[in-house]
Amino acid sequence: MKTCIHTVSYAGVWGQDRLSIEHTIDKAADLGFDGVMLMAKRPHGSVLDLTGQRRRQLLARLRDRGVACACIAGYTNFTAGADHADVPLLEMQIDHVTQLGQLAADLECRVVRIFTGYEVPQLSFDAAWGRCSDAIRECCDRLADLDVTLGVQNHHDLGAGFEALREFVVALDRPNCGACFDAWSPTLQGADVARAAGQMADLTVHTTAADYVRVPRYACQPRLVNYVEQPAYVQAVPMGEGIIDYRGFLGALKAAGYEGYVGYEMCSPLRGGGSLENLDRYARRFLEFMSQCS
Repeated sequence: MKTCIHTVSYAGVWGQDRLSIEHTIDKAADLGFDGVMLMAKRPHGSVLDLTGQRRRQLLARLRDRGVACACIAGYTNFTAGADHADVPLLEMQIDHVTQLGQLAADLECRVVRIFTGYEVPQLSFDAAWGRCSDAIRECCDRLADLDVTLGVQNHHDLGAGFEALREFVVALDRPNCGACFDAWSPTLQGADVARAAGQMADLTVHTTAADYVRVPRYACQPRLVNYVEQPAYVQAVPMGEGIIDYRGFLGALKAAGYEGYVGYEMCSPLRGGGSLENLDRYARRFLEFMSQCS
């Protein structure tokens, strides 16, 4: 399996130190990553900013540094706008994904990551499922001539469980659609991540990794002279120090023949802070962990 760094890690989104996309490509090369996963929004990879000339410059830099564009990280929510049906937000998102497909082709990338949608009160479960399915099928059809695959990530509500994600992707019935299947969601849901990876491996076109610990939370109830348990918060920690069984997860993918990229992301506040030194420490630890898993 090959490694890539999600450029969101150095985009300053979570208050961490920020690098330009060019310097993030350099950082990936200097650290020893095989590729980058390009965040397809500002400040890095927005289609509003990446003109034809900028795309050619980025491709030249990728080639010069020996780093591939492994995945375009799109951000979609196909149930958004259901409360204002007069605004064609669904059509806008389909057009946006189509543009991401062209961006991928221009950067010699073969995978665009997308999300499904959140459940909203305006739509029944079946209606939300159908809305997301219809939109993603149209996106696939519009990208069919570009040799670009859409990867649906198990992030938003619809398809968050691995069984549901499998049902969703298989039902789409599109040869250029697969799963960007990650271990984070099934871990927090209490699933066996190695078993989940084995069942999803034939559909998986990309996976993104980060490790976390659960930190319990409690709310004080003075009238009861007690505390009430709250949902735990989840804290990002270096690879191998958290609760996610990545050895089992990656081992199951590898055993099933997966040879794609494993992307590392730092897209939440890190234990130790967001300094460039700490970001680099986490990135190096990921590469060390991957070398131990090979």
